[in-house]
Amino acid sequence: MSDPAPNFKHQDTQPWYKNYMVIIFVIGMPAVVVIACIWFVYYSYQIRDSVVRDDWYMDGKTLYQDVSRDKLTYDLDLHGQMQLADNGDIVFYLNYPEQSLQSDELLNGTPLVYPETLELSISHATDIKKDRDVVLQHQEANKYSAQVDLDPLKAKYYLQVSNDGQNDWRMQDVAILPRAEVSFEPLSVFSES
Repeated sequence: MSDPAPNFKHQDTQPWYKNYMVIIFVIGMPAVVVIACIWFVYYSYQIRDSVVRDDWYMDGKTLYQDVSRDKLTYDLDLHGQMQLADNGDIVFYLNYPEQSLQSDELLNGTPLVYPETLELSISHATDIKKDRDVVLQHQEANKYSAQVDLDPLKAKYYLQVSNDGQNDWRMQDVAILPRAEVSFEPLSVFSES
């Protein structure tokens, strides 16, 4: 028995643009993808990464970090102790080495003076909205103080205390804040050189 010949005269009575396959696969799915792409571009712009906060600069295709301020901290043997209270009060103690205190000269030969102000930068590891920059005011001897409003949730912060005067130094530390005390020591990497 032979197969009947196909009937080519029978055609669909509705136009092509009313076919559900065309609506779903040819029009619908590409439209959903375009809308999703636009939303992802908008969302990625809203949560973009913040700029790196440090002494970085671009030289050709090589990235360098200026460590001269950290080296000066090591050369002057500067240390610091910061106390953070729950109400936002910060007390910072700038500790010169005993040799400098006795001779009234820093280890590089300049006169020992306590700067009137120090800059404190508290940078959250991931959220730029939680960064704080404050000025530490000289109170007496080696004591400085300031007021800052920190987020009460524990998080990783990059701390930097710096002097932008004649001796342009900085001290850095990484700490989980809030906490009661943070110690600043010269970077040990310079002792190896």
